[in-house]
Amino acid sequence: MRNLPPFLRMVWGTHRGYAAGIGVLRLFRAFIPLATLWIGKLLVDAVVEATRTGVPDWSRIATLVGAELAIIVLGEVAARSGTLLESLLGDLFSNRLSVRLMEHAAELDLQHFEDPEFYDRLERARRQTVGRIALLSQLLGLAQDALTLLTLIGTLLAFSPLLFVLLVVAVLPGFVGETHFAALSYSLLYQWTPERRRLDYYRLVAASDRTAKEVKLFGLSPYLIEQYRLLADRFYDQNRQLAIRRSLVGTALALVSTLGYYAAYAVILVRTVRGLLTLGDLTLLTGSFQRSRDLIQRLLLGTADLYEQALYLEDLFVFLAMRSEISAPVNPRPVPRPMRQGIEFREVWFRYPISLKENGNGAAPPADDDKAWVLRGVSFRVRPGERVALVGENGAGKTTLIKLLMRLYEPTRGEILLDDHHLGEYDPDELRREVGVIFQDFMRWDMTASENVAVGRIAALDDPEHARGEIEGASERSLAAGVIADLPQQYDTMLGRRFEGGVDLSGGQWQKVALARAYIREAQVLILDEPTAALDARAEYEVFQRFADLTAGKIAILISHRFSTVRMAEHIVVLEYGRVLEEGSHEELLARRGRYAELFELQAAGYR
Repeated sequence: MRNLPPFLRMVWGTHRGYAAGIGVLRLFRAFIPLATLWIGKLLVDAVVEATRTGVPDWSRIATLVGAELAIIVLGEVAARSGTLLESLLGDLFSNRLSVRLMEHAAELDLQHFEDPEFYDRLERARRQTVGRIALLSQLLGLAQDALTLLTLIGTLLAFSPLLFVLLVVAVLPGFVGETHFAALSYSLLYQWTPERRRLDYYRLVAASDRTAKEVKLFGLSPYLIEQYRLLADRFYDQNRQLAIRRSLVGTALALVSTLGYYAAYAVILVRTVRGLLTLGDLTLLTGSFQRSRDLIQRLLLGTADLYEQALYLEDLFVFLAMRSEISAPVNPRPVPRPMRQGIEFREVWFRYPISLKENGNGAAPPADDDKAWVLRGVSFRVRPGERVALVGENGAGKTTLIKLLMRLYEPTRGEILLDDHHLGEYDPDELRREVGVIFQDFMRWDMTASENVAVGRIAALDDPEHARGEIEGASERSLAAGVIADLPQQYDTMLGRRFEGGVDLSGGQWQKVALARAYIREAQVLILDEPTAALDARAEYEVFQRFADLTAGKIAILISHRFSTVRMAEHIVVLEYGRVLEEGSHEELLARRGRYAELFELQAAGYR
């Protein structure tokens, strides 16, 4: 229940007016049950008195009926108004919480997003953005019921303390049972979070525009459907067993409650027959007891459900409590513009966090496992205005070096220097603004063509008058302008097939759009990971005809398996198993007859 106070603070901060209005209306509604019961008692006694004397007091009866009608009408208006305010507050809270989750996720490190456990936690947190405001309604409802119950219990105690004892006996067993099964239900859903993500994945890939070609070509539908069915049936079986146990136990406890209620009812009837209570008292007490029984049962079961909901809130607050390990120093050093000394990797060792890197059996490797190291003592320098190519087979550590340079990760050992100062002395956000990078697995955004280019420097869209010029200029430099000119609405055309009117592009066309993102950034460091992998020979030639001019005065780092691309670099670093095997110019490395020359000859042989 410790999660409830911070939750209430979040709700209060969403809209204080709505929250206060809901509280006042709930407070008013809490006294309505006792008021109607008391007026009912007075009405019964007035009717009995009129029957006994034969002289009805119509004025009193009419006044009581009018008062009861007014209370009922006001209660209905309060209920409708409260429902409206709770609905508005719920929508607003859901929107604010979704934004907060996205903002918090943006602050976390890349290592979090490469951890399956993080995705489980994120998935559970996301589920709290939908319908979580119902918890507030439930909490206020419990408070309203508790206040109403106090007024009714006061009435019962005034007539007979025995009725209160019977009331507690009638409802306590049900509370214990529901609390127990609420914990079991949460535990089941918690344990099944990874499998439920797999269910969502199978459901997505079995019917998606991005997977449709391969699903049909390879006949994957039966396999995907079967995998979904097996997982769904397993979850259903476990949930069914729990539901049956909950139902059986709940039925037994409900019988105990019923026996307690009728025992109290018998006490009231006996006292009325003996003349100790009037018919109005009978009406008041039976109504009070029944309502108190229902309220206590609702309170206890509601508290059990509140406990269950609070368990789910734990997932939300655990996620919001996660913190980035890579942050800006208190007094960051300004990133030099222009860079004078360049970038230096000095004895850099790196391995991914243990929880993120698993072996084939699903167990984390030991901390001293040599195979866990992705980089092993890498050292080299990139000078201002220099084009450097990173060459090596898959898994050699090329892309990892780029992630370290952008401070998406921190080196395990060693250091990376910018103008002879440790990267940790700079603000990570400011540092990243000076780096334009396009990875091989770049994102194909389901947005307009202009937005797909502008994501390279999204702040450009803040100035609409100049944004189009910058976007078109970057597109010209990357050769994406010709692609966009053929689109139905040119730069305003929606790309991708997710939304109506969207147009999909070929791999090479997408790559030109992605290159434009790097050019619009106007950064001092340009990093291209397989920049022409999807381009045809003519397009590749045209791109590199412009590349030298576009990178003049900038640091350019190329990662490529195409030696037609690599040979453009003044300096080439050959990586193998996370180490620098050799480095030098294209001509120097060929003359050494080492690994670079071997790889070059293997590729060249394919063109002979």
